[in-house]
Amino acid sequence: MLGAIERVGNKLPHPATLFALFALGIVFLSGIAALFGVTAVHPGTGEDVAAFNLMSREGLHLIMTRMVVNFTSFAPLGTVLVALLGIGVAEASGLMSTALRLLVISAPKRLLTFAIVFAGILSNTASEVGYVVLVPLGGMIFLAVGRNPIAGIAAAFAGVSGGYSANLLLGTIDPLLAGLSEEAARIIDPIYNVNPTANYYFMFISTFFIAYIGTWVTEKIVVPRLGEYKGDAQPEEIKLLTGDEKRGIRATFWTLIGVSLLLLWSAVPIEGGIWSSIPGSGFMRDPVTGDLLRSPFMSGIVAIIFLVAAILGIVYGIAAKTLKSNYDVINGMGKSMSTLGTYIVLVFFAAQFVAYFNWTNLGLIFAIQGANFIGSLGLGRIPLMIALVLISALINLVIGSASAKWAILAPVFIPMFMLLGYSPEFTQLAYRVGDSVTNMIAPMMSYFAMIVAFMERYDKNAGIGTIIATMLPYTVIFLVAWLIMLVFWILLGLPIGPGSPLFYQL
Repeated sequence: MLGAIERVGNKLPHPATLFALFALGIVFLSGIAALFGVTAVHPGTGEDVAAFNLMSREGLHLIMTRMVVNFTSFAPLGTVLVALLGIGVAEASGLMSTALRLLVISAPKRLLTFAIVFAGILSNTASEVGYVVLVPLGGMIFLAVGRNPIAGIAAAFAGVSGGYSANLLLGTIDPLLAGLSEEAARIIDPIYNVNPTANYYFMFISTFFIAYIGTWVTEKIVVPRLGEYKGDAQPEEIKLLTGDEKRGIRATFWTLIGVSLLLLWSAVPIEGGIWSSIPGSGFMRDPVTGDLLRSPFMSGIVAIIFLVAAILGIVYGIAAKTLKSNYDVINGMGKSMSTLGTYIVLVFFAAQFVAYFNWTNLGLIFAIQGANFIGSLGLGRIPLMIALVLISALINLVIGSASAKWAILAPVFIPMFMLLGYSPEFTQLAYRVGDSVTNMIAPMMSYFAMIVAFMERYDKNAGIGTIIATMLPYTVIFLVAWLIMLVFWILLGLPIGPGSPLFYQL
């Protein structure tokens, strides 16, 4: 079945062409929807949401005047370009290849897959940088140990994207969703509060649960299906480190320690003791609230990756004598940019499609009508919870933003579940599960185009069909496993976070 999905998917046009056709189709579909007066009532504001006609004069003006802005403001583009500038220095200096060889030589091979999936889940603490850094690194590590690099990309992608809601620490999405949940809960209870740690217990356990399942799917389904890699990409040679390389690694290690302490000092305010005399601690936190999750530190995480990668690459290059001058540094940055030509073309058309889809309101109308339909079925508590997970997973295929979907669904489902005896925190949790599991097969997901580009490095024939066929087992098994975990959590009546009960009493 997966082979058939891949064959059919890869017979489609190039992903860039496909996004261009999607964009054109949305223009025509918006005209039809506007002609028939397709609308929905927003559950949060009570206002009518009507389909916007891109075939109108106003729509044409919008398409023409916003084309450049759609492209340059497409969030993943800047993230990828800036992060890869720093990573390009690390690659040009030889730091990346040496570190990979060291990892392969010293780490037990049987733990590599688990480590990649687990690291992908943890990367969500730093927003979405795992897509840029860890996903391509998964392919490089697998290739270095003689395994299919596409399986390595799949394992990392499963952790970063499929495990999006799980983590051992709070991420930037936690306070954002909690705020929306609190507003929706106050429809029923005007003084109800939802804490950003609302789902922490469940997500903490899920981190290990999903990491293990992701490893199992990779080893038992994905790797056997992909088979032996027969592409042209050459792995890094696995040989012992030379004296210069060891000196470079030592210098890089101590530099990393210093940089980490500097970052820690910038993020954590030091109170009391001898360290309190050091001025400026916590200077990267929010200057007004002192918060870390919504702070320059978290917002600037891509800049931090660029600076840290560039500094470590330069230190290694000087110590290992692989960088002779500043020209080598700049050439390394240029080389990393030269590999992104096709990706940039793909992003241009993807950005237009996403913008058109948002302008037409068609995704918003679909989400509202789908939520209303599920709510009208009159299901019991557990079936309704499963229905919420499924509708969240389905809507995730057409609306990429987690907060945008929750802004639509929360005012519908949180009051409904409160009346059935479930807490707002649990309703938010069920939504997050559904929102995570289909990230890996959703073309509307912001970084989907980039994953296509990563796979094309190892398989020139890879396309949307390759990604969907490779990642579909993760989606299905993550969904089933997480639903089972949710049902057991309900039956045991366990709290889902600090001060966050499973049930609610009016």
